[in-house]
Amino acid sequence: MRKKERSHWGLGGLACGDSDPTPVNPCYDGSHTCATTAQCHPATGVHYTCECASGYQGDGRSCVDVNECATGFHRCGPNSVCVNLLGSYRCECRSGYEFADDRHTCVLIAPPPNPCEDGHHNCAPAGQAQCIHHGGSSFSCACLPGYAGDGHQCTVRGSLSDLGPHLKAQVGKEPHVVIGRIQFPKDYRTESLGSPLAVAWSGSREEADYTQVPESGSLHTTQDPKGTASSSVLDRVGREQELMGRSLCWGLEVGRDPASGLRPCESQQRDAQAQRTHPVAQLHIPQCDEQGHFLPLQCHGSTGFCWCVDPDGQEVPGTRTPPGSVPPRCGPQEPTQRPRTVCERWRESLLEHYGGTPRDNQYVPQCDDLGYFMPLQCHGKSDFCWCVDQDGREVPGTRSQPGITPACIPTLAPPTAQPTPRPDVSPPPVGTFLLYAQGQQIGHLPLNGTRLQKDTAKTLLSLHGSIVVGIDYDCRERMVYWTDVAGRTISRARLESGAEPETIINSGLISPEGLAIDHFRRTMYWTDSGLDKIERARLDGSERRALFHTDLVNPRAIAVDPIRGNLYWTDWNREAPKIESSSLDGENRRILVNKDIGLPNGLTFDPFSKLLCWADAGTKKLECTLPDGTGRRVIQNNLNYPFSIVSYADHFYHTDWRRDGVISVNRDSGQFTDEYLPEQRSHLYGITAVYPYCPTGRK
Repeated sequence: MRKKERSHWGLGGLACGDSDPTPVNPCYDGSHTCATTAQCHPATGVHYTCECASGYQGDGRSCVDVNECATGFHRCGPNSVCVNLLGSYRCECRSGYEFADDRHTCVLIAPPPNPCEDGHHNCAPAGQAQCIHHGGSSFSCACLPGYAGDGHQCTVRGSLSDLGPHLKAQVGKEPHVVIGRIQFPKDYRTESLGSPLAVAWSGSREEADYTQVPESGSLHTTQDPKGTASSSVLDRVGREQELMGRSLCWGLEVGRDPASGLRPCESQQRDAQAQRTHPVAQLHIPQCDEQGHFLPLQCHGSTGFCWCVDPDGQEVPGTRTPPGSVPPRCGPQEPTQRPRTVCERWRESLLEHYGGTPRDNQYVPQCDDLGYFMPLQCHGKSDFCWCVDQDGREVPGTRSQPGITPACIPTLAPPTAQPTPRPDVSPPPVGTFLLYAQGQQIGHLPLNGTRLQKDTAKTLLSLHGSIVVGIDYDCRERMVYWTDVAGRTISRARLESGAEPETIINSGLISPEGLAIDHFRRTMYWTDSGLDKIERARLDGSERRALFHTDLVNPRAIAVDPIRGNLYWTDWNREAPKIESSSLDGENRRILVNKDIGLPNGLTFDPFSKLLCWADAGTKKLECTLPDGTGRRVIQNNLNYPFSIVSYADHFYHTDWRRDGVISVNRDSGQFTDEYLPEQRSHLYGITAVYPYCPTGRK
């Protein structure tokens, strides 16, 4: 009796030799002509229809962006500006407005409180001082004409024309009064001077400064052995006070003449110049501008110290610099443009070298909107491309031949104009579902049997500033684990309401990509394409050690068979791509596949069929083999640009960079059965399946 021949897998999952093959709908095998921004809807036989995705319009084969801002199909409210985006739009509030809670309505920003108007200031009473508002909560105080002080404490000042007679009435002799200074007779004694004036006096110079003594104080006079006397003001308990922010002593200005008409800087400058001949004093002479205001930068002519001052001439704390150093930058900073990045400077230099217009075969760096290097760089208009790191350095082993674009992962997360979501879990319902990584978020896609429940898909976890690549699930503790190439970390979160992420590996990583969990041994394994290394650790990050750090160029996907104790990984080295295997302890390393593969991005081990399967973005094939590398067969040979893959029941689910979605393929027929395109179109990375139970087996 003749044995029945086994069928071989061919295009569309049809057995070779079938005389009357069933036609495959183009929606399933990817041969449809729908636009990349459209959905393919299968009909009877090979018929199908194309429908443009939300935010686009057209016949499905050609879709153009809908300008919601121009057509009025937007929800931006009054006092807002609509900004059109590809497939969507964004609302921005006009100047002076901010978003309300609905993120569409713009409401007037409440003006900041004015401490001068609401009374929340510490200036002297309104009849003595003026509160000057500088914006926000900033203010300053200035004494009114006829008063002297720092604005917080102001004392009555008499006119100089009244000072001489006033002193004569007290001491019996009238001194000679000059502007801002007092010349005393030789036999003048400060003990005979009482309130309301306090005098700082020197017997050698016979001149003094003056101001009024507060009602709570009294005058105290001291005299040193050299015959130099000085006066100060004491409060009621004998502690020395400060008047106008300065102690009463020789060489310091206490006040100025309000009748002179000079601004504070000019007055202080004049008085300091009058005292500069004193043998002991090293006075600072204030520098004023043409209007008589204090210059923001002040430098001492004798000591060389420099510092910043406020409009009242008061030193700004923390700005003083020593002699010989660079003076501080004072005053309001001029608005400046963003400095050009390395990528932008290099690009401008090459364009100038090329004479402004490069030839088709000349390389020009490609920079994004923020000036960072695009992760994928190509040579002119050729198909020779390679990956670069954030500094623009070529990643070894990524340079491609024409027709195959390397799968480059960015290392910098894009900024977001939206409010940062809370980084906690929105728990999924019980059942089987897929988890996929999409840049700064982890998505949840339920399964009904093997069908995608697209209407109930949602964001499971928002991770602002991250680029999540590898993802896997621990079924025993119901925790999701992921790698982050932007943060260079490995983290986890429990699938419970409000659970927050926990970082478990935060050092010694450069570009962690693939991730696999062994729920039996409580161990995780990951690849690092920046370090060209494969490592393992306990699920809490402890007992970390490197398994392999040689003969690796671009390790990416990794999978584990916990029941048989095997580890599998891919290396998409453009010169020698391969799939390797070892024991979970790193023993018995061997190459399983290194023929007829191009860009093996995705890898999965199916615990039910006991098959090791991979998705290749170079050959466009989905293939499987037995764990020892034998029995290789093609499941589907018309993939677009797969990145990651997982198996469940009789289906494979892979993320696709050409469609920016999740594609399902029947394992037995090889047919495409469904696809899910998230509303937010961007690259999807890792994908894993979550069961309501743990697969059974023995160690």
